[in-house]
Amino acid sequence: MSLKNRYDFVLIFDVKDGNPNGDPDAGNLPRLDAETGHGLMTDVALKRKVRNFVGLVKNETPPFDIYVKEKSILNKTHEKAYIAIGAEEELKSDKKRKGAGDTVEKARQWMCANFYDVRTFGAVMSTGVNCGQVRGPIQLTFARSVSPIVALEHSITRMAVATEAEAEKQQGDNRTMGRKHTVPYGLYIAHGFVSSFLAEQTGFGEEDLELFWQALENMFEHDRSAARGEMATRGLYIFRHESKTGDAHAHELFDRVKIRLKEGVETPRAFSDYVVSVDESGLPERVSLIKRVA
Repeated sequence: MSLKNRYDFVLIFDVKDGNPNGDPDAGNLPRLDAETGHGLMTDVALKRKVRNFVGLVKNETPPFDIYVKEKSILNKTHEKAYIAIGAEEELKSDKKRKGAGDTVEKARQWMCANFYDVRTFGAVMSTGVNCGQVRGPIQLTFARSVSPIVALEHSITRMAVATEAEAEKQQGDNRTMGRKHTVPYGLYIAHGFVSSFLAEQTGFGEEDLELFWQALENMFEHDRSAARGEMATRGLYIFRHESKTGDAHAHELFDRVKIRLKEGVETPRAFSDYVVSVDESGLPERVSLIKRVA
């Protein structure tokens, strides 16, 4: 069933003694706003968590397969689409690179029908074998920490070496030094949008949406690692519009969710150091609030 409503949502999550999203251009340091010191987590990183959760619970099988996943070769997936729609002959010609009209559209529809992340977030699938482009109905912003964060750097030791040559250099000491970066504590907030019009174009339906909410609630529970420390979803506030076009501006709804430090707290180190409040009074007509996480 296709979506009949527009949604805007606020996602709140935290990290303790971990690195939520390292920057490879900065030695994998936690991402931050250099001017304010607030922590950042990219929309791409959040979508990765959603993809991983859906792939885990749905076993990466159609119609919930995952297009962008570890070790995948995208053009090979495009070729599968052409074979599935009976366009094998076009794989042998140059038409596949230029776009072959109806074939590209059929391939695009096949990709949307079989891959959850394509019909959810969209994808550029015109590389090599052309399966077109998809603009997804769900979009996320960068997540930003409520308070400035401190990025700590820790020296770590591995009591082993990789080669005999390394062992000889250390005269049997066999130690390998390394670095690890963590955020002592950070509470992050991200905004998201669900377009019913784009959902119609990709075939994104109510079952897909419910799975998406479940992923936002539980994605950190199945993404544990020593590098990420303790991460948890602390709040998911969904504004549901009665109409497909929307009944209020998204930014006005987002402003109703406020987070502040408790009195006397100068250095937050836990979610309990904050107060989350939601102004539910005078909500615009035809807009309702759904709270998914206590």
